[in-house]
Amino acid sequence: MDEQPSIRKGPEICSLRYGLALIMHFSNFTMITQRVSLSIAIIAMVNSTQQPGLFNASTERPLEFTFNHSNRSIKEFNTRASVYEWSPETQGIIFSSINYGIILTLIPSGYLAGIFGAKQMLGAGLLISSLLTLSTPLAADFGVILVIVIRTIQGMAQGMAWTGQFTIWAKWAPPLERSKLTSIAGSGVAFGSFIILCVGGLISQALGWPFIFYIFGSIGCVCCLLWFTVIYDDPSHHPCISIREKEHIVSSLPRQSSSPRRSVPIKAMIRCLPLWAIFTGFFSHFWLCTIIITYLPTYISSVLHVNISDSGVLSSLPFIAASSCTILGGQLADFLLSRNLLRLITVRKLFSSLGLLLPSLCAVALPFVASSYITTIILLILIPGTSNLCDSGFIINTLDIAPRYASFLMGISRGFGLIAGIISSTATGFLISQVGPVY
Repeated sequence: MDEQPSIRKGPEICSLRYGLALIMHFSNFTMITQRVSLSIAIIAMVNSTQQPGLFNASTERPLEFTFNHSNRSIKEFNTRASVYEWSPETQGIIFSSINYGIILTLIPSGYLAGIFGAKQMLGAGLLISSLLTLSTPLAADFGVILVIVIRTIQGMAQGMAWTGQFTIWAKWAPPLERSKLTSIAGSGVAFGSFIILCVGGLISQALGWPFIFYIFGSIGCVCCLLWFTVIYDDPSHHPCISIREKEHIVSSLPRQSSSPRRSVPIKAMIRCLPLWAIFTGFFSHFWLCTIIITYLPTYISSVLHVNISDSGVLSSLPFIAASSCTILGGQLADFLLSRNLLRLITVRKLFSSLGLLLPSLCAVALPFVASSYITTIILLILIPGTSNLCDSGFIINTLDIAPRYASFLMGISRGFGLIAGIISSTATGFLISQVGPVY
């Protein structure tokens, strides 16, 4: 961070590092769709009285036809998808169980990725997560305990995948392109949320909720093949990289020790105030994001009173805005740095502040505008969109202050964030069961 980054530019859009960002975008897309699948499917999984499609019958048809058609829809739905009696408290535990798994592997996987390489660790995590997603419908038939166990192990696998990414970027991302590259990769999370929320309800209604898991689990397996084939830990060892791009990347990065075995300065990290600022930012960011991702479909369904397919479409709109804001935020951050308009520390503070303050204000305003359909939708779109400005702030700040330990620190940072996610999702389920939704 202390060295002045090289201003010389290498090839960009058609370069291998941007191809790597797109593949990582696809990997993040896959992992978040597998994580959020249950939030969509659970609307049908626990819906024992109101099956999808019952209230979409045309009022122009005879009542007898509508009644018979509805009964047939119920029978068809029940033959292909079981319905479970899970209380809001149980649902909250199921939702948070994946966070328990992620938090168990975040810190050790971040350290091990720096030793053994992120390619194998991230690929293995993605493959395990995909296979467990495919097995979730079967696990649900055996009981809620097995679902919680499956989700916890899936979280452990995804924890391996999330942190390994920063080990790769520490070796692939030139300083003046860090925001752009990581925002392209990170936007896969928001874009994946958009897709699963947009089509998840339609899949559930047309094919049955188990196919949500089958489809996105299969996509993950395909992504694994692409990952193991194309990704390399270091640009110096990639067989397809051009000499010009390799020189550009290597010359722009500070020299790091080639020895994989290294001690971690834990005491220095504990005393480092900038690191604690990053940890606090992750806690605050994940607190709100977890609630939005987990309970947005239910909020849309209960407050705006729409069916499962429309709920999914409406719930997806905030995340296409988030994906766009992530990429645009990264472009703007690197533009400000490359033109020397703002210092690096100022850019990180600016995007961190905007990414935490703006969505919080929108969330606080939601209960006061629940009677207005349009205003509610606008605020729900703004919350994830503005929140993802953090991707160009504290989220990638570990690459600036300690690139050598980026994955390890990212593991700790996400650990703080997932503690917030566990508390917020469990507490939200408890509050809903005790006081009911307020609207």
